[in-house]
Order: sequence, then C-alpha cells, then structure tokens
Amino acid sequence: MPRTPARIPNTVCVPQFMPLHGQVSGIVLYNAVQLNSYMRQTMKTVCVLQHVEAEYLGLMEDHLEGRGIRFRYFRPFTAGGGVPKSSFGFDGLIVLGAGPLGIVSGHLVPSLAPELRLAKDFIDKGLPVIGIGFGAILVAVAAGGGADEAPLRFNIDMAIRCPESSTKADFPERFAMVSYLRDSPVLPDEAVTLAEFEDGTPAVFTIGKKVLGFLGHPGMKSGIIEDLVIEFAESPDDTAQKLRELRRIQAEIAGTLSTIMRFIISWTGWMTDKRSDQD
Repeated sequence: MPRTPARIPNTVCVPQFMPLHGQVSGIVLYNAVQLNSYMRQTMKTVCVLQHVEAEYLGLMEDHLEGRGIRFRYFRPFTAGGGVPKSSFGFDGLIVLGAGPLGIVSGHLVPSLAPELRLAKDFIDKGLPVIGIGFGAILVAVAAGGGADEAPLRFNIDMAIRCPESSTKADFPERFAMVSYLRDSPVLPDEAVTLAEFEDGTPAVFTIGKKVLGFLGHPGMKSGIIEDLVIEFAESPDDTAQKLRELRRIQAEIAGTLSTIMRFIISWTGWMTDKRSDQD
C-alpha cells in the first residue's frame, strides 16, 4: 500500500517573510488560530457586488488571489442573498456589471437603493470603490454624478490613455475594452478621465481619490458574454459577431490586464499591510 505523507495537525505553511512562530526543515509553521489572526491583521478583504449569475470578476480573480487579496461576493439576486449594511470589515468595494439590467432604463437592478447606500458609505469612509460596466455608472451616481438612458450594447472599443493623465494612470497608450451594459454615466465636475474611447466618451475615470470607474470589464472573458446570452432573453443584435472578435483578442486582453491590475493595486493600496494603515 502507498504510504500516506505524515502531516502536522492544525498547522499551515506560510512564506518565510512572515514573523516566525516555529520552523521545521526551513518551513515556517503557524497553527490555524494564529494564521487566522495574522491574516485578519495583514490581508485586505474586498466586497464584490454581483448582479447576475454570469458576470463576475473574470480574469481579475487570478490577479487578486495571486497577491493574497481576499474578495467576497455578495449576490443579492439569489435566494437569501443581500447587500452588506455598511463598509465595516472591508478594505474596498468592487461593483460589477449587470448584463442587460439598467440603472435608469429597461429592467432595473432590484438592489439598486441598498447598493447606492453601501457605495456612499465606502466613499464617505475614504475606502477605494471600483465600478465596472453598470458598476461604473452606479459609483458615479453615488459620488454625486448621475446617469442617462442608453440602449443595451456589446462593444469592443479601443480605449486611449488621456495625455494629461499619463502620470496618473499606468495604462498602455491604447488597449481593447469590452463593454456589455445599458445606460451611461453623467460624471460630476471633479471627475478626471484617465482613458477615453475613440468617440471621446470616458472609458476609465476617477472621482476624487477613492472612486475608479471602468465602462468596460478589464478582465472580460468570452464565457461571461456567452452565459449572459443564455441567462437573459435580451441581447444586442450583433452579439454573435462581437463574440467571435472577443475570442480572437482574448489573449491580448489578458496581457493588458496585467498592466491595468498593477495600477489598480497601487491606486487602492490593497497590498499595504493593514497594520501600517492603522499607524
């Protein structure tokens, strides 16, 4: 019979740059209680609002996990799901897209009111808030802007970094951005456009120091669009053609995301030790 490797009960191996508790053959060991306490003190946790089954963080998940940033999905559209009452216990907020659902037209996101209150709470507490697609419109509203009606669309556009923002945004000069959403944001006066689409409309913007909006999904996967088409009866007329184009440039999107994620992590401060934040 094959031998079962010996295990040390209730211990977890952690990188050696963590404070030492015990060491066996060069491996630092924490018991489960100590590791949990260490993680609470040092690791960041991000609240993620999901509006439909199909649309999630996509390619962004691997980048967050690879940096040890925890994220917790909240799915108010599911039975028993809901929106957190406040920002307590979180280090940031990501508001995802909503497929064909809107904020001022079409079928509206049912949890709109509590989501706006939550986003406003994060902003008031000085915590980073990121909106993606529909989420970008929602955070713009929460930060003092508004929203206009616009039809459901599935676009693959080139986003162009604004020259005046080149020192603020570590983006490529041009990059493909995939958007699948309804409606559009009305940005407040203090908003700064970091990148814009070729028609001059904002692609990426900030409002103040803690609100960041992407009108497209920087980590979009073709499977997300495919599942949206299955999940909802309504979809743009040119979806099949755009899906073929998205599959063709999927590797390019993944490559660009590495640069965009470096900016996001720097902008949010999510790699900063929580203990230093409290100093």
